Amino acid sequence: MTDHTSVSYAGPTRVLSGVQPSGALHLGNYLGALVKFARLQHEMDTFIFVADLHAITVWQDPEALAQQTREIAAAYLAAGLDPKKATIFPQSAVREHSELAWIFQCVARLGWLDRMTQFKEKSGKHKERSSVGLYTYPVLQAADILVYKATHVPVGEDQKQHLELTRDIAGKFNHDFGVQGFFPQPEPLIQGPGARIMSLRDGSAKMSKSDPSDYSRINLTDDADAIATKVKKARTDPEPLPETLDELAARPEADNLVGIFAALAGRTKAEVLADYAGKGFGTFKPALADLAVDKLAPVGETMRRFLADPTEIDRILKAGAERASEVAAPTVAEVKKLVGFWGA
Repeated sequence: MTDHTSVSYAGPTRVLSGVQPSGALHLGNYLGALVKFARLQHEMDTFIFVADLHAITVWQDPEALAQQTREIAAAYLAAGLDPKKATIFPQSAVREHSELAWIFQCVARLGWLDRMTQFKEKSGKHKERSSVGLYTYPVLQAADILVYKATHVPVGEDQKQHLELTRDIAGKFNHDFGVQGFFPQPEPLIQGPGARIMSLRDGSAKMSKSDPSDYSRINLTDDADAIATKVKKARTDPEPLPETLDELAARPEADNLVGIFAALAGRTKAEVLADYAGKGFGTFKPALADLAVDKLAPVGETMRRFLADPTEIDRILKAGAERASEVAAPTVAEVKKLVGFWGA
């Protein structure tokens, strides 16, 4: 990959992230992303978008897409994002994302995209039938980040390669147009506890909105009874909880439930084991169910309240898109000038 040594970027510290509106959000999204977004808004200038341009790399029902966008926005708000602090907006409402993405497609090299493992995983054996967008979306992701000159991006393991591509594109643009330090080299914010929540039915598979079993996940819109039922029906093994993290790691379902408890309680797995080692799931699961209901039921209630008032969500999204454009437009204007476009 490209050598990133260059004049360092001297602009403001900014964080950017987004979630696709392609189905109901669940506990994994909440602990892995949303609560972290809410914390980051107090630490730096924060841009959080609904990734509707990314969503259409695979078919989406056009009648459902706008409503799914509102649902993601409602989840952001319910998780504690404050539209006065964080800029919350739909990606497609800020045209500079798409405009910069085309310029970056001409900067990025085919060999870089050929190395992206996510496309291989998502397209499987049907590569020829995948949309071109599914192949090139990491370039759009680079534009999402760099149009705001974001310096920090929360990433899970599966997105680290895409952030490296963003750094490559930034470095090559800065070099090719003789503007060292114009685009920053965004740093990953590696997600800590709660970053990887597994299925309640299979401790070796990530919790997913596409799993056919609703009992595999806790949806953010689940009510208190549904949350408690799903925790109590979660798959476990017959042994009591162990004393050490090494023993726990060898038991995926137990490890997942202890990890969920730790993330919801703001504690470490070791601290949870200190309280529950030697106790069976007949003791642990009710305690986890109570904790999950206490933390998550209010989120669902707040989401439902926002979704009952789509006009308010739309107002927040429109204001966010306008504020995002105010930051993005000067970047694209300067890029056009650097590239040599007429009238720029």
